[in-house]
Amino acid sequence: MKAPLPTAPPAGAKKRNTPAAACGAATLSEDARAAIRPGQSVALLQELHILTNDGRLNQDSRRKLKQVYHLYQFIEKLLLELPARTDADGAPDGLTVADHGAGKSYLGFILYDLFFKALGTGHIYGIETRAELVEKSQQLALALGFDRMTFLNLSVLESTTSKSLPAQIDLVTALHACDTATDDAIAFGLAKRARAFALVPCCQAEVARHLGGSRALMLARTPLAELWRHPLHARELGSQLTNVLRCLYLEAMGYQVTVTELVGWEHSMKNELILARHTGHKKRAAAERLRAVLQEFGLEALLDTRFTLPPDNSADNQS
Repeated sequence: MKAPLPTAPPAGAKKRNTPAAACGAATLSEDARAAIRPGQSVALLQELHILTNDGRLNQDSRRKLKQVYHLYQFIEKLLLELPARTDADGAPDGLTVADHGAGKSYLGFILYDLFFKALGTGHIYGIETRAELVEKSQQLALALGFDRMTFLNLSVLESTTSKSLPAQIDLVTALHACDTATDDAIAFGLAKRARAFALVPCCQAEVARHLGGSRALMLARTPLAELWRHPLHARELGSQLTNVLRCLYLEAMGYQVTVTELVGWEHSMKNELILARHTGHKKRAAAERLRAVLQEFGLEALLDTRFTLPPDNSADNQS
């Protein structure tokens, strides 16, 4: 049976010459001790290769830890704002989180360690298509005793209908999900009646491809097409435009949306954080703006795929 896993001591706490301290918190370098949140599992950070075996942080892991902690602050606030739910029998029902494109599950593990572990309720689902990463995450959760974490080797489409996930998810996260993976996470969340989203989009090429395909036609229609005449500009504009469309779509589907900077640009160029809270108020103005922007850029076809508005979608595309 494994010994209890060490955690970083609260600020100002005295070092203890116990075996756990000797192999964990007591061996942390001064910069690592300053960077790690009180109560954080040192063993977890070492397993995630954020901390070295001798308790140090390198430049890359410091950057990664700063990003995850900063995102955690936003997610913690979202979770604390969510009203408590009860099950069919009226008993308190724990919060649920689905982390799409989980990868090595840095976010999921730290969220569990800092928030869910102390609660004693709630569940985190890590959804990832790479089987080897799912297996490693399952083994790590078992070793750490994180028994309310489940890792699923599924695509987004499969996860939407999988019986391994509950009918409703409270929070959907997607950290640096590439290309259309953020859109897939949004579609999953809508299907699961998610109460909140925390999304950090990465590269996005779908809109850029559409812009490139209609470049000649749009150049004849409007001088604004000069914004995406060159492929590099098309990629940059496509990425920005995609996030604007995502925000309008979420507002049209009943969410209050906030867009902010995740960390300083010196750490990552993929730095946009989209936070959405369900209000149930579907903004007609947002839906109208969404349609107008898509039409202005010759992207009307996306009303039938990425940005479907069920109540009036067929009417939208008759013109």
